[in-house]
Amino acid sequence: MIVQQIIEKAMQKAQAAQAVLINQETSAVEFDNDLLKSGTSSQRTEIRLKVILDGKVGNSTTTDLKDIDGIVARALEAAEFGSPAYFEMPSTQQLTDVKTFDPDLLPLAKPEMIHFGKQMMDMIKSYNPDILASAGLNKTIYSIEYANSAGAVYTSDHTDYSVGAGGALVRGTDILYAGHGLGQKKRSIDTEDIAERAIEYFRMAEQIVPVKSGVMPVVFTPSGLALLLLSVILGIDGKNVFLGTSPLRDRLGQSIADSRLTIIDNPFLDYGPRSSAFDDEGTPRQVTPIVENGQLKNFIYDRDTAGRVGVQSTGHGSTRTLTNLVIQPGETAYSQMIANIKEGLLVHEYLGIGQGNPINGEFSVNVYLGYKIENGKVTGRIKDVMLAGNAYEALKNITAISKEQEWVGGGYNFFSGLVPFIQVGGLSVTAK
Repeated sequence: MIVQQIIEKAMQKAQAAQAVLINQETSAVEFDNDLLKSGTSSQRTEIRLKVILDGKVGNSTTTDLKDIDGIVARALEAAEFGSPAYFEMPSTQQLTDVKTFDPDLLPLAKPEMIHFGKQMMDMIKSYNPDILASAGLNKTIYSIEYANSAGAVYTSDHTDYSVGAGGALVRGTDILYAGHGLGQKKRSIDTEDIAERAIEYFRMAEQIVPVKSGVMPVVFTPSGLALLLLSVILGIDGKNVFLGTSPLRDRLGQSIADSRLTIIDNPFLDYGPRSSAFDDEGTPRQVTPIVENGQLKNFIYDRDTAGRVGVQSTGHGSTRTLTNLVIQPGETAYSQMIANIKEGLLVHEYLGIGQGNPINGEFSVNVYLGYKIENGKVTGRIKDVMLAGNAYEALKNITAISKEQEWVGGGYNFFSGLVPFIQVGGLSVTAK
């Protein structure tokens, strides 16, 4: 294996080293404004090397498989000016089996992807021919080889498949964008269901209804929960804990949310969008409880921050990225959740997420796609509405969690997971 050759070369001078080789092939089709915009194929090979030399860390990358001498020399040179190493390379450990490769994706070619894209757009146009439809499908096949100077050698094969559809509806000065998408490691995504979900977002938005400013209950869709989860994800990041910027740094074992809320990071869901057996530092993945019955259970660490704090890595890689975030379902049906609300909002997407002070939970965002709930029914789309509050306070004020869960995220979204609808008792709503 090339990674082992690189390790042997690096260890002629370094005290420790790890190398990762990624081979990737991607096929994608994209439609915009009712037309096929692009159909592309690409291949990429990347090698990443990390060394420890005289107690300092050096990194280097290359896309040239023949550049073994070069990548080693650059990593050693970088180590001269690198940060101190607070970690050691992990030894070989038993990995948990998880399905990350679907052979049924291999024969999927661009002509068939184009067919699925057109089919989804036709469904959307059949609902409303005035919608400028869009769609996209992406297939990626990649392999990972990992080796380090402690003797650990791992390989894994992966497939990624993502499908999305939606469009834009222009009515006078009003422009509505809506859509739905899903990513996972298996071919079994139902493209017709993707289109139907996109149509449902348009259907609920047929009427624009007024909203009065005030404090009212808010139901977050699984995608809409990103607003609240962003603060939690930043708060449990081991780097923020180490730096002292996380408001959760001294809260392990304490209640930070409603007792019905349980959040688990699970990398072992077969074909989950971020499932894998090991991270990019050679650390075996693990199931990590984040919040259990409202109590904070764990932070997430890479090897560097774990070493600085004096704990073990949680297997979340060099960027401390969550895998499949699972929020346990509740006892209330989504339909009943809506039926129980006299006046409130259903929120799905935002503009300006991350504005304010998200690490401390504070948010003030424009609702990009949201709906009014009145007398137990979704009555129409809302416009020019802002939502403000504190994510941690909102999570303590949960009034219902749905029985239903949905996959959201995948790809390059900041979180991916299997999550329910969640109702919060009251948030500040400002309407123009």
